[in-house]
Amino acid sequence: MPMTPTPPAEAGATPPAPPVPLAALLARPDLGLRLLAGPEDVPLHWVHTSEMADPYPYLLGGELLMTAGVQLTDPAHYVGRVVEAGAAALAFGVTPVYDTVPPELVAACARHGLPLVEVPPRTPFTAVARALWRLMAEARLHELRRVTEAQQSLAAAAARPAPVPAVLGALASRVGGRAVLFGADGAESAAAGREVPAEAARALRDLAGVLGPRPGGPASASGDGGGLRLAAYALGGGDGLTLGVAAERRGPGDHTIAGVAVVLLSLLTAPHRGADVTVRDGALVRLLLGAAPEEAADTLGPGPWTVVHARGGDGTPFAATSLAAALGTPLLAQDGGTVRLLLPSSAAPVTAQEGWTLGASAPVPPAELPAGDAQAARALRRAEAGRAALVRHRAGGLASLVDRDEAAAHARALLGPLTEPLAETLRVWLSLHGSWDRTAVALDIHRNTVRQRITRCAALLDRDLDDPDVRMELWFALRAR
Repeated sequence: MPMTPTPPAEAGATPPAPPVPLAALLARPDLGLRLLAGPEDVPLHWVHTSEMADPYPYLLGGELLMTAGVQLTDPAHYVGRVVEAGAAALAFGVTPVYDTVPPELVAACARHGLPLVEVPPRTPFTAVARALWRLMAEARLHELRRVTEAQQSLAAAAARPAPVPAVLGALASRVGGRAVLFGADGAESAAAGREVPAEAARALRDLAGVLGPRPGGPASASGDGGGLRLAAYALGGGDGLTLGVAAERRGPGDHTIAGVAVVLLSLLTAPHRGADVTVRDGALVRLLLGAAPEEAADTLGPGPWTVVHARGGDGTPFAATSLAAALGTPLLAQDGGTVRLLLPSSAAPVTAQEGWTLGASAPVPPAELPAGDAQAARALRRAEAGRAALVRHRAGGLASLVDRDEAAAHARALLGPLTEPLAETLRVWLSLHGSWDRTAVALDIHRNTVRQRITRCAALLDRDLDDPDVRMELWFALRAR
């Protein structure tokens, strides 16, 4: 059974439209297309028109290649190159060059199994291309509706009294197969959907074993077994649980649907469920009623804690909870476009997450959680300014050798002439090595405003900001204030 770890999708990429079978184009009476050779069930991903003698360098694979045969001199060689390039089908327009499709071309396509379609004189190539794009748009709309309905169904299942079996059942129903939850030891802990052959069940268990609880390992894998399409997904709860899915076919939206199920199952099976939820909620209530932060935090866990600020995601309602599950924490809050998370010491080290920009604090004790929150906010600003996926707060260094109280007193005296906006602009500008553009991005202001504020800082402080010694002293002061 081939097993392939599934790579993450390209950041920011729009999911492609599902391919359209050639038969759907042939069924359009307004086009008048006629199949002369090859099968009609091949998938078409796009259309390309070319009158090159050798179109191979211009093909990506999966196309319906359209030509009138302007430079067709050797049909056998031409078809061989088209097949080698991976084109899905060939459409030949009769007139103005040929009155009929050359028999040598038909024979070559039949020999290679390449579908050959005759385009009548009354049908322009653009009409065929437009028809295919419309069919692809309809297929994409249908797929989006299917995914949306599946998300709603899974969310409703997660709210039922027995949520884990309900989510598995909803997933199995949506993909038309079987969904299995495997424990860390590879044994089935829950399952739903129709039974599958023993060979497929063994292959699915083996595929789930490819993932396992290894840090940094693949998050998903796919394969085939027992005549079924198989997929496995690691859950984010940290217990080594894996979701396995077996179905006769794998639709374009099935991976997205399974991803929603993974998020829900990760939250439903994470260690913080059950009695821990009561403990957590009790601690938060005491905090709201005036308890000290360290008291509430000690109830949640011994610490130290890491604060993470994040921006990004795919815009779905499950994006923030998916991020929380991936980082191994149930503690999150959304503040506008920023997600703030609190990670206990038991969580794995913070790693970059696809589609997110993260800023992480240093581990802090409960009493210093506000400081950790500020560290994470600054780290996120640095990450956005530097276009980095993850930036961690940097602590220690030479500044740690100076008494904090003395350093703070010096900072207050040195930076006294500056207002808070000026001081913050100076801090960000220094942290970004004097870059006007990156500072403007980090502070969400115009670059000219940055220049004006830095010029004002230099005048108020009566310092030469081009002097590296001055910059170093101001940087330490800004960190110590």
